[in-house]
Amino acid sequence: MPKLQLEQRVRYPPFESHRFKPTQLPIASEIIVIKKGTMKEIEQTLKQQMPGFTLGNEQSWLVEQRYLVNDKIYDDSTIVRKQNIRESSKKPLAVKQQRQGWYLTPNPIHAGVRKFISGAVVVLLVTLGYLFIEPVLASIGIPGIGTSTVRIGLLDYPMLAVLLIPLLFFPLMLRVAANLSDLLQQRFFLKSSPKDPIVKLLAEPVAGKPLEFSIEMEEIRDDWRNISITWRVGALPPSRSSLFNALGRTISKQPPPGLTTELPHHWDVGLDDGTGGGEDAPMEDREVKGGLFLRPMRAMEFGEKKTIASGAMSLKEPSLDWPGTISSDLIRIHWEMIVSIERETKGNLLWVMPIAVSHQTRTASIPVIPTNDGRTESDSV
Repeated sequence: MPKLQLEQRVRYPPFESHRFKPTQLPIASEIIVIKKGTMKEIEQTLKQQMPGFTLGNEQSWLVEQRYLVNDKIYDDSTIVRKQNIRESSKKPLAVKQQRQGWYLTPNPIHAGVRKFISGAVVVLLVTLGYLFIEPVLASIGIPGIGTSTVRIGLLDYPMLAVLLIPLLFFPLMLRVAANLSDLLQQRFFLKSSPKDPIVKLLAEPVAGKPLEFSIEMEEIRDDWRNISITWRVGALPPSRSSLFNALGRTISKQPPPGLTTELPHHWDVGLDDGTGGGEDAPMEDREVKGGLFLRPMRAMEFGEKKTIASGAMSLKEPSLDWPGTISSDLIRIHWEMIVSIERETKGNLLWVMPIAVSHQTRTASIPVIPTNDGRTESDSV
């Protein structure tokens, strides 16, 4: 008797995915049986199921959902669905705790210092290389530069090395100061958080179509300037446990390529896959579950952005062909609306509302998934 199966396949971009070769990482795959019966019964069942989709490709990052009949790929694009289908699953924990409500933006020093450190490391390596070959240069008559020594305690150090040490410690001190500033900003915000905007959806949100809504700001503070609104879609990280199961690994053993070893971070409560290693967001106040910094989805795309106005509004959809909302452990396609408030000081303030978006009646496809490094400081809303 024929059986209908749902297969989900994921090669999700790890943290700082530009450092990895996708073809060297495994594809996690999970198959579940949906229906057993005749082909007519299977086709009737497919009409009630969300269409399959393929985001990315076999040689790059991949998020794919497809159907199998008797373990063979079935092209469900031939199925005629008369209406859009919305997922009935509950929101993942990652959405409930990390992607709704008010969020702050990190101190801009974080991004600047990170670039500075990269340059300082290059200068240090060049200096050490020069000091290594300097005796050879001196033997052929080329005078050295900065090779005189400075005595510190009982040891002598090359002058160049002593001069470069501040280049390494100064940015670290700036990072500490930026983290302390972020902590103070979080404490201040928790004592006086604004009222939530009131958003009404004027039509059913559907992937591939504009978002129709109205919004009312119940509170506008004196230091607020331009208030804009946008929406975006992306793939959230799979849960760590589902990735291990799909790859046939034991979670207490060595992780598969692309995943880090156990770290005291959000993965232990199912909020992400654990590859961020604590670097995806600045230091956060532990009083707020999920934190007060909005983590970017490593695979995502924005729709239109507009200044908030009274009455009915419309935002154009993202340009790529994304599916609707999916909330399984392995694949999490997430849509959200973001209100961005420019302030005179302390950076932008963000308010986020998850949106349940219906699937189109046809299959969706994206040749190459747009990616970013996954750091909060690199997310430009």
